[in-house]
Amino acid sequence: MDVWFSKMEALVISESFWTGRRVLLTGHTGFKGAWTALLLRRLGSEVYGIALPPSSDNGIFVAGDVERDVHSMIGDIRDIGLVSHALADCRPHVVIHMAAQSLARASYADPVGTYATNVMGTVNVLECVRHSPGIEAVVIVTSDKCYDNVGEARGYRESEPLGGHDPYSSSKGCAELVTSAYRHSFFLNDVAPAVASARAGNVIGGGDWAEDRLVPDAMRAFFAGTALKVRNPHAVRPWQYVLDPIFAYLALAERLAEGSRDFAEAWNFGPAADSEVSVAEICDRVCQAWGQGARWRRDGGGHPHEAAVLKLDCSKARTRLGWQPLFDLEHALALTVDWYKALERGADMRAFTLAQANAVLSDFGVVDAAA
Repeated sequence: MDVWFSKMEALVISESFWTGRRVLLTGHTGFKGAWTALLLRRLGSEVYGIALPPSSDNGIFVAGDVERDVHSMIGDIRDIGLVSHALADCRPHVVIHMAAQSLARASYADPVGTYATNVMGTVNVLECVRHSPGIEAVVIVTSDKCYDNVGEARGYRESEPLGGHDPYSSSKGCAELVTSAYRHSFFLNDVAPAVASARAGNVIGGGDWAEDRLVPDAMRAFFAGTALKVRNPHAVRPWQYVLDPIFAYLALAERLAEGSRDFAEAWNFGPAADSEVSVAEICDRVCQAWGQGARWRRDGGGHPHEAAVLKLDCSKARTRLGWQPLFDLEHALALTVDWYKALERGADMRAFTLAQANAVLSDFGVVDAAA
């Protein structure tokens, strides 16, 4: 299997750090969560998860048989008793909080549920963490949508105002404020876990079937032999391969657990500037990669507000954390399309998914086994 990337010069993931460590991962049945669970188990961690049931039988959690990698608890993070029980059962060293209502359009249909999950779910996790001994590091995953997007063409920096025009974006800004408040109120002493938040861009990769997300929408259309309908082809987003932010989350957790409070703050993890392109360009490239007459057209119906441009300034992560994205856009799309083509032809998706992960972890120096 060919994998193309820009090799990280300073940042590696220490396999010895993760081996035997207990990790509580919320949202482990989701797209990024399942990939994270699979990688953590590959690194030797004991992974515990709390999440809603998987939303698709063709998603990465089910198709990749990720359930075998996790002590899985099905439940809702809005239930603080359940979160508390999960922490007591796991007794984690590291907590990675990914569970969320993650779709902007869905937030218009259910704003109350979106705020309850994204804001109070984060409160519940942090509240239970502060009453749980032995935790070294907490990474709260939010979104690049957390910024008050005023139409700037440049990338947003971590210090800029939070906000959002839609309930989803607003709820992610709120989750960042909750994280900051808990950090300053409860997690500054030397025995408390170090708490950071992570803001990633538009993540693509195999096994995502979320509604109203561009690549999953494309795959549904292509599987059915129909044209992909696109709402806003001129919108510009930071597109990145799913493993890039996950590697960043794990590296950040390591730094937090090492005891340095310098990393207990907010971090952007986005792609290189040449991966910040329009929706139309992504559609053209995905159609070309898929072949078989794949096509797209603009959906002229009325749609809720979406920001025209969104970019991240990741210079802080590059200079202070030693992080940089691995994959360029061409190969992020190639790996993504390859996964769905394997699914279409009936491949063993557990084996295929592990092969994609192992090609990076084992063959290309992302993991430092001797660290």
